[in-house]
Amino acid sequence: MNKVYEFLKEAGTYYLATDDNGQPRVRPFGTIHLYEDRLYIQTGKGKAVAKQMLANPKIEICAMKNGDWIRVSGTVALDDCVEAQESMLDAYPNLRDMYTTGTDGNTAVFYFVNGTATISSFTHEPEVIEL
Repeated sequence: MNKVYEFLKEAGTYYLATDDNGQPRVRPFGTIHLYEDRLYIQTGKGKAVAKQMLANPKIEICAMKNGDWIRVSGTVALDDCVEAQESMLDAYPNLRDMYTTGTDGNTAVFYFVNGTATISSFTHEPEVIEL
């Protein structure tokens, strides 16, 4: 799990793919966080991406770093825990101007319930990591 987190953190930007009624939707993301041994991503509660992950929690993320790339496929779940939301915003303090936590807040944090990460390259065999 740490290797997946470190790869995504160092990459800076990853691309998140969701399903929107059968239409793939891909967009750049930058929030990745480890909290209580779970891999988390963050968005706004009212955004289409949050609604898509709630409707179909199967997602995939992809990033590239130094000639290697990672694909993480799996299922995510929304975590309504204020502590998880606060931990994410503590890791990304620049987001505090846009996002608030708690029941009335606009922060949505999702964690991988299960998944598989594959780190690939043209110079080595793929490495598969189960989340």
